[in-house]
Amino acid sequence: MRPENQSSTSEFLLLGLPIRPEQQGMFFTLFLGMYLTTVLGNLLIILLIRLDSRLHTPMYFFLSHLALTDVSFSSVTVPKMLINMHFQDQSIPYTGCVTQMYFFIFFTDLDNFLLTSMAYDRYVAICHPLHYTTIMREGVSILLVAVSWILSCANALSHTLLLAQLSFCADNAIPHFFCDLGVLLKLSCSDTSLNELVIFTAGVAVITIPLICILISYGHIGATILKVPSTRGICKALSTCGSHLSVVSLYYGTIIGLYFFPSSSSSSDKNIIASVMYTVVTPLLNPFIYSLRNRDMKGSLEKLLNRPIVLCQ
Repeated sequence: MRPENQSSTSEFLLLGLPIRPEQQGMFFTLFLGMYLTTVLGNLLIILLIRLDSRLHTPMYFFLSHLALTDVSFSSVTVPKMLINMHFQDQSIPYTGCVTQMYFFIFFTDLDNFLLTSMAYDRYVAICHPLHYTTIMREGVSILLVAVSWILSCANALSHTLLLAQLSFCADNAIPHFFCDLGVLLKLSCSDTSLNELVIFTAGVAVITIPLICILISYGHIGATILKVPSTRGICKALSTCGSHLSVVSLYYGTIIGLYFFPSSSSSSDKNIIASVMYTVVTPLLNPFIYSLRNRDMKGSLEKLLNRPIVLCQ
């Protein structure tokens, strides 16, 4: 990268959450507890799927990757936010800011693609149950996850490389608790038209298209369920995809509210609160949704808790 294209500042200042100084301690404790719960809850899901052979199915294979993604997604932003709140140090190096932005975009995209893969899995399981094992064989599941990782990496890398070509002038204060791409573009004194074009194009590819695929999948699922004559059959079909549909609604609901219906510039605090919803709250709730609404996960958890402890003599 040529010297004239590099940032003229070596660091940025993350202004953080819009809270009063006397409330810093309370919110630090709150977010620390939420972060630890997120990590432990999602790691528990991965452990249960690993230990219980009944959960070695495509749906739970995708879920284990989603849980890993949620842990990573929270770890990109929350630890830095906690450090800033506790030590009152708002600075973040230029390279650290760009790195945080890369992984934030990467894991956001990966969440989208994994949720889409899970919706396709539910579509095949309910609409084509006799061909499920043939269609959703192990190689197909691995391929869907691999493609999700590759596409997410490519999109995040394209935004990062384009951002690296921009210059940043005197104003280095980021009115957010993490290095958001949209905020960084506003701080740049270079032409950002290409960046904005890529954001729009990529937004259609990694948010809108997966959401449309999910809606189409559940449209077919709904039509199939209505053809089921028995109430018991309907309940069984709904129980297999209720948890996933809850997570999809929570995840896309917050993203649509933030990016498709943004607040005015005078209400940037609302944007920060909305960001907290999908960066902190959504990964926190996912383990509870899958453990409380999913009978297989509850059964696996009970089996683990009731497992006798063998002491070595």
